[in-house]
Amino acid sequence: MGADPRFFPSAGPRRLAEIAAAAEARFAGEAERIFTDVAPLALAGPEDVAFYEGRRHIAALKATRAGAVLLPAGTEGDLPAGTIALICAAPQLAYARVAALFHPRPRPVPGIHPTAVVGEGATIEEGCEIGPFAVIGARAEIGPGCIIGPHAVVGDGCVLGAGCILRSHASLLHCLAGVAVVLNEGARVGGEGYGFVTTPMGEHVTVPQIGRVILGDAVEIGVNACVDRGAGGDTVLGPGTRLDNLVQIGHNVKTGRGCVIVAQVGIAGSAELGDFVVVAAQAGVVGHITVGSKARVGAQAGVMNDVPPGTDVVGSPAWPARETMRAFARLRQLAAAPKKDGTSGGSP
Repeated sequence: MGADPRFFPSAGPRRLAEIAAAAEARFAGEAERIFTDVAPLALAGPEDVAFYEGRRHIAALKATRAGAVLLPAGTEGDLPAGTIALICAAPQLAYARVAALFHPRPRPVPGIHPTAVVGEGATIEEGCEIGPFAVIGARAEIGPGCIIGPHAVVGDGCVLGAGCILRSHASLLHCLAGVAVVLNEGARVGGEGYGFVTTPMGEHVTVPQIGRVILGDAVEIGVNACVDRGAGGDTVLGPGTRLDNLVQIGHNVKTGRGCVIVAQVGIAGSAELGDFVVVAAQAGVVGHITVGSKARVGAQAGVMNDVPPGTDVVGSPAWPARETMRAFARLRQLAAAPKKDGTSGGSP
């Protein structure tokens, strides 16, 4: 059983040869066999393509009714009779590419809805879809083939490259965006940063935030995530960076290419991330520090100091992962050690 067609209509049936080409997979026979969708192993039917990666799913693989399965070499012997093996190096990646054959991103339906508002001097290039109640600010520039969804806002002077998508209720202010940038529902980019000075009397005096947000090509921002504009210079998200839902990026943060920032992460102002940094869920990064390229920050970690490139850190305060695991092991040993009265340590 593939995706519910009410919500995810298929782009149409595909031949096995097309599927294998997209997946960079090899197979035997039946090149013209037709498939209609993708589905999980346990739910797939004879016209669906599924994928298998990891022994924990071996029972589902042996019982699957899928017509074809993407899987690594050496595991095809566990397939039920009649199921075609699509042998590939990275089944999950292959599945993503095959799923995109059946469910490509929606193309814009060119036109401006009568309820949309377009400001003076704004330019909208050909092939754009401007949805109901969308607002395009004065002097904004919308590149070709963009989709601006219902109630989405593009602020005055903002620039969007070709093929950008703002889903419903997303807003983009004080921003220059590259090509193929995506803001998911409710994302807020370019809002005022958290900048103020407190007087001796306890009054908070706002520091005007006069920087921009620069989004590189193919940046994607999750549902209800927030990216503050710079206080003076710019907040910058490098090409290919992905923000999950409910992420907070403070003013003047800079990331390199391809960073992955997972749900509920908070990164404080002026922190800098190198290329391909991963920050796992609910971690926090203080301001004015550097996280080096290819470093990885564990879930719920509190990063308070610079992280060298390629280093994995966990815990709060965050330490290198191996040091933290050794420290935890030592704590367990101490907790279990006998007390002076002869009783065992640790929890009762």
